[in-house]
Amino acid sequence: MNLEYFIAKRLITAKNFKSSISAPIIKIAISAIAIGIIMMLVSVATGIGLQQKIREKVSAFNGQVIISNYDNNNSEVTIVPISKKQDFYPNFKSVPGVSHIQAIASKAGIIRTESAFEGIIFKGVGVDYDWNNIKEYLVEGRLPDFTKALNEEVIISRFLADRLGLKVGDHFNTFFIKEEQGKMPNSRRFVITGIFSSGFQDFDATYIIGDIRHIQRINKWSPDQVGAFEVFVNDFSEIRATGNQIYEQTSSSLDTKTIIEKYSYIFDWLQLFDFNIIVILVIMILVATINMVVALLVLILERTQMIGILKALGANNWAVRKIFLYNAFYLIMRGLFWGNLIGISLLLIQQHFGIVQLNPENYYVNQAPVYINWGYVILLNLLTVTVCFLVLLIPSYIITKISPVKAIRFD
Repeated sequence: MNLEYFIAKRLITAKNFKSSISAPIIKIAISAIAIGIIMMLVSVATGIGLQQKIREKVSAFNGQVIISNYDNNNSEVTIVPISKKQDFYPNFKSVPGVSHIQAIASKAGIIRTESAFEGIIFKGVGVDYDWNNIKEYLVEGRLPDFTKALNEEVIISRFLADRLGLKVGDHFNTFFIKEEQGKMPNSRRFVITGIFSSGFQDFDATYIIGDIRHIQRINKWSPDQVGAFEVFVNDFSEIRATGNQIYEQTSSSLDTKTIIEKYSYIFDWLQLFDFNIIVILVIMILVATINMVVALLVLILERTQMIGILKALGANNWAVRKIFLYNAFYLIMRGLFWGNLIGISLLLIQQHFGIVQLNPENYYVNQAPVYINWGYVILLNLLTVTVCFLVLLIPSYIITKISPVKAIRFD
């Protein structure tokens, strides 16, 4: 009996299932699995990639936690200075999650050229400023050097440079308005050493970055007075907890605000991507599962006589069900192979060549960012296999209802 059972099992392999009736159904099932995994990989990689890229971009130009005076909370410009003589500066040792802290100051001004003028905010930074966060957005020129004497070097966005007709090496005048009424504005002449493009319109249309000592002189501050502190953390997922710890370790006259709070409209929008990803995953797995169920039912219907023969030879219901489930698993793996091959290839092409472009005014980035994590890839494949295999147990139960006598006579 074991010999007959072995022969029957070999006859019912996936290749033998490809009859004229089941062949199109099998191809559709494999295609559904492949398309499903492609859509899941693309949605997860681009969704998480977009979240991370926007988060990095906002952090690069604003820090991740901002320490400022309460009087400055509702303003983008610095009004009341803060002393640099703080326990947490220049090293925030009391909070383990902090990686870097830097002092900044900002002041509103107007850039005037021969043909145009633009309102801007001059962001002053010093020797402690981490330029590595900005470097990847520099599209032309070089970064300024503030390690020596006070100088006129600044970097400006591509957006402002185009509107003002400026380029690297050009000089321009900036007028800074004084808080005291009736006072003449201060004038400063700057030279452009670099042009950046973040794709973050709120920043590109407003900020230029220069030496903080200009603001200190204009505001008549001492060298140890600044506008605020930008703090960077090691783990962004813990930013709320770290922000609370920073608040507890600072003076009662200072307030802290995370970029999630400062740009809540952006991060609320980003959270919608999590819901969209989940919806896509559910739909794709559902479509793939339905197609696999249909394919399995067709295979069972086609092999009704074979099922009867196997039962007549002494095979129990579970043994026969396993044969069909094994072949269904084979079809699933074929679909996953092609789906992963095509999906990962598309993601790598986008990652290296940036073929799919986005409107930065709507998405804050110029091209669709891609985040490839092999952990997510493996998890998606395991999820697809597990769900499909568990659901296929239900239609395979039909085999237990097939009578050997009626099945052998079935035509």
